Amino acid sequence: MAARQPGLGHGGVTPVARLAVLGSPIAHSRSPHLHAAAYRELGLDWEYGAVDVTGDRLAEFIGSRGPQWRGLSLTMPLKRDVLPLLDTVDETAELTGAANTLLFDRSSGELALRGFNTDVYGVTEAFREAGVDRLGHVQIVGGGATAASVLVAVKRLGAERVLVSVRDTSRVGALVSLAAALDVELTVRELGVQDRSLVVPDAIISTIPGHGVHDLVFAGPVREGAVLFDVAYDPWPSAFATAWLEVGGRVISGLEMLLHQALAQVRVFVSGSPEVAVDREARVLAAMRASIAH
Repeated sequence: MAARQPGLGHGGVTPVARLAVLGSPIAHSRSPHLHAAAYRELGLDWEYGAVDVTGDRLAEFIGSRGPQWRGLSLTMPLKRDVLPLLDTVDETAELTGAANTLLFDRSSGELALRGFNTDVYGVTEAFREAGVDRLGHVQIVGGGATAASVLVAVKRLGAERVLVSVRDTSRVGALVSLAAALDVELTVRELGVQDRSLVVPDAIISTIPGHGVHDLVFAGPVREGAVLFDVAYDPWPSAFATAWLEVGGRVISGLEMLLHQALAQVRVFVSGSPEVAVDREARVLAAMRASIAH
C-alpha cells in the first residue's frame, strides 16, 4: 500500500489547506503564481495568497491562524523577525539567521512552528541549472540577510575565497562571523564612489535590489565562463545585469533563485522536509516556471 503524503485527510482525501506569503509591501510578489501552479499540478486544492504583514504584527498573525493553515512564506525583514517565534529551525536557517518558510506542523497532535531556509537551495540550484557546479573565488555585492544565504550557498558549491563589497563595512559583522564558521576566507571592501570597478572572479552575486542605485563599472571585458548572478528580478534586466551583458558576461536571473526556493517550500508544505521530492517533480517545476514566464 502506498504511503499517504502528510496533509492528506481520511480516506486519502486532501483537505483544503491555506498558505500565504507575508511581507510589506507584498502585492508585487510572484510567489502566489508559483505556488498555485505547483499545487494545481499536484492535484491539491490548496489556497495560497499574499498578505501585507509588518514585523510588529507577525506574532499576532501567526498566533491567530486556524487548523486549516499549513504554512507561510516570509520576505525580509520577517525572515529574521520570525526566528524567536519558532519551535524549531533547520540547520540552514540557524546558520544564516533567516527563515523564509514556516510550517504549521500538527503531525504529533500538538502544533509546532517549524522554520526553514530554502533561499540557500534556491541559489545553489540556480547555479547548477546554469551549468555551474563548482566555485572557487566569488564576489558578493551587498552585505544583508540575502548575502548570508548566498555565502552559505557558494560554500556548498566549493567557494574558498569570498570578497564582499558593501557601502558600509561596519555593518557586516554577522557575515564575517558566518564566514569564520564556514571556514571561508572573507575579505570586506568598501564599495564607494572612488572604488567602483569590480574584479571578475568565478562569479559575482549581487544582492542589491533591482531598483537600487548602481554606480558600478566592470574591469571588463570579462573572462570566459565568469557569471553574474543578480538576485534582483524586478525590473529585469537590472542595471547591473545590463552592464555585465555589455562586457560579454553571462547572467543568471534572480527569478531562477525564486523558482527553486519556492520548489523547496512546496516540498516542505507537502512532506514536511525540503529534501523530499514531490510527485512528478520535473512537471511541477516546469509548471512553476511557466507561471512566471510572462
